[in-house]
Amino acid sequence: MASIVASLLPPLLLPSRNSQPGTFPTFPVSLLSGRRSNVSLVVKASGESSESATSLTVFKSVQNVWDQPEDRLGLFGLGFAAVAAFWASTNLVAAIDKLPLFPAVFELIGIFYSVWFTYRYLVFKPDREELFQILNKSATDILGQ
Repeated sequence: MASIVASLLPPLLLPSRNSQPGTFPTFPVSLLSGRRSNVSLVVKASGESSESATSLTVFKSVQNVWDQPEDRLGLFGLGFAAVAAFWASTNLVAAIDKLPLFPAVFELIGIFYSVWFTYRYLVFKPDREELFQILNKSATDILGQ
């Protein structure tokens, strides 16, 4: 495997001088130490994925709120509320975990919900796009834009 990487990287980094439009350059590849063959590569560029564009809009929204001085106090309050909710939920889970029957029941509920959420929102691309739309709508509602 190392011989493939070693023989592919230098030709890919240096452009071919005698390439004609419509012809593809060939690169020598050595899978075994004694044999050499030529491989043609065709590379296609794809557009920006919707996931990265979605995450960029959330960051831009937060940055826009941060740039407005009157909204900084609200952003700090939102951050403090998130930390306080995380702390409270951690303590609630620790208290429930000490009860005898509840941990096993909640573990089963958590497993079933995780399987449902994965199937509902993560397996198929249209469902992932729907999830990103829901997250963007929630972020814009919270940030008031």
